[in-house]
Amino acid sequence: MENKTIRILKETEALLEGHFLLSSGKHSEGYVQCAKVLRFPDKAAAVLEPVVEKIKDLGIQKVAGPAMGGVIVSYELGRQLDVEAIFTERKDGVMELRRGFEILPGEKVIIAEDVVTTGKSTLETKEVLEALGAQVVGVACIADRRGEGMDIGLPVYASVELFFPTYDPQDCPACKRGEKAEKPGSRGNA
Repeated sequence: MENKTIRILKETEALLEGHFLLSSGKHSEGYVQCAKVLRFPDKAAAVLEPVVEKIKDLGIQKVAGPAMGGVIVSYELGRQLDVEAIFTERKDGVMELRRGFEILPGEKVIIAEDVVTTGKSTLETKEVLEALGAQVVGVACIADRRGEGMDIGLPVYASVELFFPTYDPQDCPACKRGEKAEKPGSRGNA
């Protein structure tokens, strides 16, 4: 039986196949464009319900997601958990907590992401939150596509795990065939 999250990602055309340039600079044959599913509030709620089931007993006091991908996810998780939802964002290339958002010392916070691949924005957000005294308890996301052996040092609570092969550009089969990579994400290359 097909996973409910996969079915919803397909229904909303959020699960893409092709040749993609990821924010990490790597290339992939698959991509999850979560904005396509998050545009529907009922579908956003449905894909995040399994995540809420996994994290509801962690004592989370706040949800914080990095902009762009974590903003709506943070909001929906906060709504379902009945806790405050905030977000970090980059200013001059540096991740910050802005807009009057606050972290209280010792507050249990979970980081919200749409997709976790390399963990770059997750770890930047973790650094900001911990510098403000937060106790970061993990990462909650729609799709975990880290692949085997990719440890970001935090527990990851995902609605679905997806394994798309990723390649350095010089090793990418699609590049070798002369295919141009699409850049569907919101962040420039790292």
